[in-house]
Amino acid sequence: MTDPHDAIIDRLLPLIPRLGWTGRALAEAAGDAALAENAFPRGVRDAIAAWSALADRRMAEAAAAEGLEGLKVPARIRRVIAIRLEQAQPHKPALRDALGLLALPWNVLLSARLTAATVSAMWYAAGDKSADMSWYTRRATLAAIYGTTLAFWLRDPSPDLAKTLEFLDRRLADHARLHRIIP
Repeated sequence: MTDPHDAIIDRLLPLIPRLGWTGRALAEAAGDAALAENAFPRGVRDAIAAWSALADRRMAEAAAAEGLEGLKVPARIRRVIAIRLEQAQPHKPALRDALGLLALPWNVLLSARLTAATVSAMWYAAGDKSADMSWYTRRATLAAIYGTTLAFWLRDPSPDLAKTLEFLDRRLADHARLHRIIP
């Protein structure tokens, strides 16, 4: 089932480089300021949250379509992160600006909630079914790995993901080494 906000978000993203995450951009994407306000009562904050949820769903759908079951867990996680970044590539400026807004002190709870939802979506897309303490540690670890990879990707000017995926591979290898050291 598609969220009714998805179409507005899809029209909004190309506007962000020109208009920024603003009420004007929301109104233009929705076709009407009142419709934008009804769709996103908290304005830009709601629009960013809707985009994050849409990106989580699209990433999970793409991962399911690829059928990652034959891969080992680290390879599944790597692929899920790669899918997320591939899908975000056309909207890198919008994502950079959204992260800037989420970094503001009054948005810290929203940022934490969206990060938690994204890493959970990544783990579920990778086939995680844990229900014990590892559920929390897996998500905390992935939040750190994804966060650093996302920061690297934002500064990577190359049109493909090769350098970013090499960076991700190093982070995953570091995690594996640490996991072997600490039983």
